[in-house]
Amino acid sequence: MSIPPPTDWAGLYHAYGRAADVPGHLAALSDSDPAVRRAATSALADRVCHQGTRWPAGAHVVAPLVALVDTPSTPDRAAVLRVLHAVALGDLDDDALPFDPVQGFADADRVRPADEEAVLRVLFEEEDDPDIEAVADVADVADAVAVHWAAEAYRAAGRHTASFLRWLHDPDPAVVAHAAALLVWFAPLPGLPGALAAVPSDTPATRASANLALAHLPGHPAPDEREALTRGLASPDETVRITAAIALAHRQPTALPDRALTTLAHADATAVRGTVDGWHRPLRGHVATALRRLGL
Repeated sequence: MSIPPPTDWAGLYHAYGRAADVPGHLAALSDSDPAVRRAATSALADRVCHQGTRWPAGAHVVAPLVALVDTPSTPDRAAVLRVLHAVALGDLDDDALPFDPVQGFADADRVRPADEEAVLRVLFEEEDDPDIEAVADVADVADAVAVHWAAEAYRAAGRHTASFLRWLHDPDPAVVAHAAALLVWFAPLPGLPGALAAVPSDTPATRASANLALAHLPGHPAPDEREALTRGLASPDETVRITAAIALAHRQPTALPDRALTTLAHADATAVRGTVDGWHRPLRGHVATALRRLGL
């Protein structure tokens, strides 16, 4: 697909300077050559989300990335979705869930356009090897400007949650798993708990990711959520059983089914390995967090 520039890319910045090269990387995500796609994925993520820091161009790549995932003919749509996840959330991990963007991006509110312009000027226009800490009028606002860029990328992603919800019904299991892991960062979202509960259990990776997303929603589970998680405790797949137990431990710790506690205790004792598609934390870490939630 062609990538129409949402604005003047050359007027935006990423981690290495002017963002004029971004449309080319976006277009390359649809290339027929897998090597070209992999290079574009790496280059794009490195530029707009460098070491967890979002840059001004980041908010502007969100809509093209969503359009690529929305296009069935796009190859490696899950890889594109992973880039979108990185742009929207940076290096946030699930310790921050449930996520409060007002609190999380509070420092962004004090950033003025002049502050952003000053930081970019020092970084890209004044010196070959800039040192922000040495520029007094910029050092005080540099961190807040980075939070502002992060907030802009997150808010840009938040305008596409309707697409994210549709992806829970996607025929590609990897897209479903990554969509579930992304959506939970935008809760409370109308329809999200029921949509996660309705993710089919015939593909363990998708059901496990939906279970972890349910774990991090606020409040007590509704009947359909509880039914899906209780059913998960009886799954023949170990990861589905464990993630269902994790979710129940988070959402109803004082009314935990015995089977859920037994599942968590066994997973902890055997030091369960692996990760759940769409989530960075190892499954063992999710188990430990659930046990702490139970006071164990």
